Amino acid sequence: MNAVVILLVGLAILVIAYLTYGRWLAKQWGVDPSRQTPAHEMEDGMDYVPAKTPVLLGHHFSSIAGAGPINGPIQAAVFGWVPVLLWVLIGGIFFGAVHDFGALFASIRNKGKSIGEVISASMGSKAKKLFLIFAYLTLILVVAAFASIVANTFNATYDASGAVDVQASTANARTAMISIMFILIAVLFGFFVYRRNAGLAVSTVIGVAAIILCMVIGFNWHPLYLSGTTWMFIIGIYIMVASVCPVWILLQPRDYLSSFLLYFMMIAAVIGIIGAHPTLDIPAFTGFVDTIAPTGKSLGGMFPALFITIACGAISGFHSLVGSGTTAKQLDREQDAQPIAYGGMLIECALAIISLCAVGYIWNDYQSGTTVVPTAVFATGISQMIDKIPFLSGTQEITYSMLILAVSAFCLTSLDTATRLSRYMFQEFWLNGKTYKEAEGAAKVLANPLVATIISVVLGIGLGMTGYANIWALFGAANQLLAALGLMAVASWLGSVGRNNKMFYIPMIFMLVVTLTSLCFTIKSNLIGAMAGGEGVAWMWIRAILAILLVVLAVILAVDSIRTIIKEAKKNAAA
Repeated sequence: MNAVVILLVGLAILVIAYLTYGRWLAKQWGVDPSRQTPAHEMEDGMDYVPAKTPVLLGHHFSSIAGAGPINGPIQAAVFGWVPVLLWVLIGGIFFGAVHDFGALFASIRNKGKSIGEVISASMGSKAKKLFLIFAYLTLILVVAAFASIVANTFNATYDASGAVDVQASTANARTAMISIMFILIAVLFGFFVYRRNAGLAVSTVIGVAAIILCMVIGFNWHPLYLSGTTWMFIIGIYIMVASVCPVWILLQPRDYLSSFLLYFMMIAAVIGIIGAHPTLDIPAFTGFVDTIAPTGKSLGGMFPALFITIACGAISGFHSLVGSGTTAKQLDREQDAQPIAYGGMLIECALAIISLCAVGYIWNDYQSGTTVVPTAVFATGISQMIDKIPFLSGTQEITYSMLILAVSAFCLTSLDTATRLSRYMFQEFWLNGKTYKEAEGAAKVLANPLVATIISVVLGIGLGMTGYANIWALFGAANQLLAALGLMAVASWLGSVGRNNKMFYIPMIFMLVVTLTSLCFTIKSNLIGAMAGGEGVAWMWIRAILAILLVVLAVILAVDSIRTIIKEAKKNAAA
């Protein structure tokens, strides 16, 4: 199959979906452009700060994307390009975008509170507490993983004598230096836009030019050669400060400027695909079981592996936490919810399709195990396609480096957002609908923004330095379970306020079945391994126990949600 056909057909379907299904959802739910949003109603200069639509789209998109829509489709390509493309399009349009849009809309109608508070409003405090515990633990795992990924992207390599191997460490040192300068540029951008009322358009041009300049400087001057452990401590301090800073200082401007790296990456990819217009070597369908296993470990059966592996790019539970956590507190107008949430998810779908084209272009290297790291696969595939264009030949090395840098920036963006979200979740658990200032006793101490942040960062960084990899295998299923619970929560709330929620029924049932199936497989494999004995048996027991707890949690919340949906449906029918 020609890559151009896959790309253009996919993009056309996504645009049509936005203009038709997205608008229909807005009408069904009663999106009101004249209604005041929490960003204005509760503006506090710290978390609740209205943001211009392009700025907030930049934050939202950068936060939800990360490396997810690159990793998932590339790993799932072992099933062929047809299953991947179908799940990205069907899942993205009817599952993921509905999930993201619904979570954001429900949150802004509940004072910008998280999905946990939305659950409380329709399903009660018990369901809220269970959800918040689960979401918080998932976020801690995200913080641990992304902190470790960023530290490994920055860290220096040492030779046998313990001295820094400068040559082997140069690429990481460049990335670290550019990332640090990028943060400084973002702070300056936020200051001038929000405190000096500088025009967004002019500031954007200057900001993008500054990013290019810092790349040039970073490529030629990169004095920081530090160990991974040192970077973990530095990252911990950074995210601690970033989590309690007002959003206009760092979060909004940095994520907005980061989005231009993502847009550059996607535009470069489109140019490469159209310019090279290659015929992809990847098969349309390879079978219902992964027999290719390029990493040496099979994904197993297409069901449920395809739907767990491709999260970002189709549907991801993390998105509901972003939408109802940070985005809802910055939404200027209700009508912005569709382009930011529904549109942001479809842009992520487009990136997933581009990732599929990238792995398809170097399929022989991928399936043989020569190039298997998803970010390297993506950067290699796209940079090689660009290099095939006559007037861009000889640019592969620089294009590859810039693509890797862009992916690293998104990981740091998602890390910042996850840390702030974990702080929100921790606070909401103790506040029971009150504000931090209204709380009393131990709740007032634990819900203090600084205390909540310190606890979250210590847990996340500590786990990242000690062994998150041992339970990371559970993250995929946990994240998709979070999506199922998010769909249930929004469906329950929409039913309670008398709005059409039927578009949630199939997605939430499907995602619940997918995640429970995956968790049952995990329980079975780990129990068999644990009883057989050998190395790592303790972690097998831990993973099995955690998976069992997740299944119990899912069943409890599913029963509560179904009861609520049925009750509200009967009430609305009677009315």
